[in-house]
Amino acid sequence: MRETTPDLTRISKYMSLILRHKPEVIGIKLDAHGWADVNELLAGISRKYPINREILEEIVRSDGKQRYSFNEDGTMIRANQGHSIQVDVELSVTEPPEILYHGTAERFAASIEEKGLLPGSRLYVHLSPDTKTAEQVGRRHGKPIIYQVAAGQMHRDGYPFYLSANGVWLAKVVPVQYLKKTEG
Repeated sequence: MRETTPDLTRISKYMSLILRHKPEVIGIKLDAHGWADVNELLAGISRKYPINREILEEIVRSDGKQRYSFNEDGTMIRANQGHSIQVDVELSVTEPPEILYHGTAERFAASIEEKGLLPGSRLYVHLSPDTKTAEQVGRRHGKPIIYQVAAGQMHRDGYPFYLSANGVWLAKVVPVQYLKKTEG
């Protein structure tokens, strides 16, 4: 009898939905800091996908974007950022580099140039440290465009920045005056 390999990408996407947006899908609750009990998560996911502790650890370890973290004793897990539900992932204000980047689809340019970058359904605007990453993010949504963000000046003007555990820079908003569309 052949053992089938679990689809780690599909399981990871489902886990992202649960830990960032809809924990109720599998009947669990996140604490105030976004942590979920690992055993409850495994039990909930296993109703839809084959998963065990070993598969979960492989997803966390191999995720290219480092979306997830375990607590110190490995009993709790959370998404590092990207939540649409109100959680405090305990980020501290961090001084950003002078320039950060935001990749998006061309169809959003008019709105961005009028209103700036807004978090939409998420808690924060996600910013990248380099143009390559920003372009990859933008490409997921259509023809990519990249905005340069004057993060250093924003920070000096009193806007807080946060650095998530996986290296994504976060801000509540980016007003228009700090944005410059880059030539691709």
